[in-house]
Amino acid sequence: MQESRLIPSIDKRLGAFIEMNRRQDVTPGEPRPKPAITISREFGCEAYPMAELLRQQLESRTKQSWTLMDKALLDEVAKNHNLSAQVLMNLGEKNRFLDEFLSTFSPRWKTDKDYYRLLCKQIIALAEEGNVIIIGRGGAQVTQRMKNCYHFRMFASHSFKVASIAKRLSIEKAEAEVVVEKRQKERDRFIRDFLDRDPYDLNVYHLIFNNDRNSATRIAETIVEYVLKG
Repeated sequence: MQESRLIPSIDKRLGAFIEMNRRQDVTPGEPRPKPAITISREFGCEAYPMAELLRQQLESRTKQSWTLMDKALLDEVAKNHNLSAQVLMNLGEKNRFLDEFLSTFSPRWKTDKDYYRLLCKQIIALAEEGNVIIIGRGGAQVTQRMKNCYHFRMFASHSFKVASIAKRLSIEKAEAEVVVEKRQKERDRFIRDFLDRDPYDLNVYHLIFNNDRNSATRIAETIVEYVLKG
């Protein structure tokens, strides 16, 4: 199963992320805070095509660089100790609620605790820096108390998600059914067990989108207008 095919190539995006960090180091006087966006989605929704369109539109409108962060890129940053340190360098006292948030993790969480704690710190540091689109990884829950963050969720009918996965992975619909159900259960369990949150609590989000009725272009355009108009 080539589920990694659902995630855009890491090399180009990692290079763009490193370049963004370099520019931030040498470009003084930028207004703060810049907005940050989290995208939550049911498995099978077409979040990556939408997020890429969103990034392009935001860069066109703001004339600034935006970074698209997902599990693959966060994992790559976490493995690169120098880059990870750079991301976390300005975390400091500005995020005094971080320990409070981390202390709310579910007591059922027994594995990978330190690693996800690092990812949480990275997510918060990136969101604080702004001009970032964070896909998944509980980003909406992790950054919920940050005033510069905007949270959006995509959902779709079961038939839409199955058809989308079957097409993108070039598999039969019967196999896509199994993939969609398995991966959605994994995502729900992640939010419940790691963050002790309800993955279907819509109060977390500023807007939600039905992927059946809204194209990637329409969703991206709506988010851009919502975020840039405050």
